Amino acid sequence: MTQDDNSGAQPAEEQKKPGSMRFQDANTQPRQPSVAEQRARKQAIADQERERQEALAAREAADAKAATKRKILIGSGVTVGLVGLVATFYTIAKPAEVTASCVTSDGVIQNDDYCTDDYAQRHGGHYSGGFWFIPIPGGTGFTQYRYNYGGTGNIGQHVSGGSYTAPSGNTNVSTKSGTSVQRGGFGISGKSGTSGGTGGTGKSGGS
Repeated sequence: MTQDDNSGAQPAEEQKKPGSMRFQDANTQPRQPSVAEQRARKQAIADQERERQEALAAREAADAKAATKRKILIGSGVTVGLVGLVATFYTIAKPAEVTASCVTSDGVIQNDDYCTDDYAQRHGGHYSGGFWFIPIPGGTGFTQYRYNYGGTGNIGQHVSGGSYTAPSGNTNVSTKSGTSVQRGGFGISGKSGTSGGTGGTGKSGGS
């Protein structure tokens, strides 16, 4: 009895070929995410937003800390600078002593009385522009007198050294005869004083 060779065999079109692929129909709709997937996606978005907010808060805190540190450093610098300024002020403000000599316009040392308002007025003279103008006997003009500060010498001699510019207001200035030309101390100057018992007023003259 002969056996049918095709009995039990699958049709050729239904046999799978090695390496073949099945393609999805182009009209197939994409699968909607499940409830669990939607929750996971929302949680991931929420986690990202929380991390962003935390990073922003950390950056703001760091900036605030840096700003506070800068203010402290600046404040410390101002305090140190103020202390140094006060110390410098008191050092500079400490009065010094300078001797003033009354001299003629050509630098010859004269009696201290000639550089006082009282003497000038009693002799028909006046004070102007740093000079005391006293009439020359006989009405031939005026002799000019002013202060030299820090110079040395005796009456009748030309003053040696010094300056015709008054020192700072922190300096005590007086004449050899005791006239107080300028009182120093914290920038306050005084020009009142007596000269040779005349009761005159001393002024700081200049060129």
